[in-house]
Amino acid sequence: MERKNEILELSFELALEIIEYSELLESNRKYVIARQLLKSGTSIGANIREAQSSESRADFIHKLKIAHKEAEETDYWLLLCEKALSYPSPSVQMKANLLSIQKLLSKIISSSKLK
Repeated sequence: MERKNEILELSFELALEIIEYSELLESNRKYVIARQLLKSGTSIGANIREAQSSESRADFIHKLKIAHKEAEETDYWLLLCEKALSYPSPSVQMKANLLSIQKLLSKIISSSKLK
């Protein structure tokens, strides 16, 4: 029986939400932010997935740190969308999912450094 990998699942779900929200932004002609958000929001999960087949603990930590940076960038774009009056607001759930991923990444990175 395969073990559930929470961070992989959460980041995949977030990527799907980001795709949907980016499409909403594009339908509102907010192309630049939509593309920036699409790139950073989907790369979180891609980097986490890549870390699963890392060559060493240092490589694993490095890939997760990249994912964490992408999560920070995604948070920035979502905050801009939330505060800009002419933009549709991101969902509370999407922001909560991103926060969960950020917290999990921090925990995994710090506990991996201790080993």
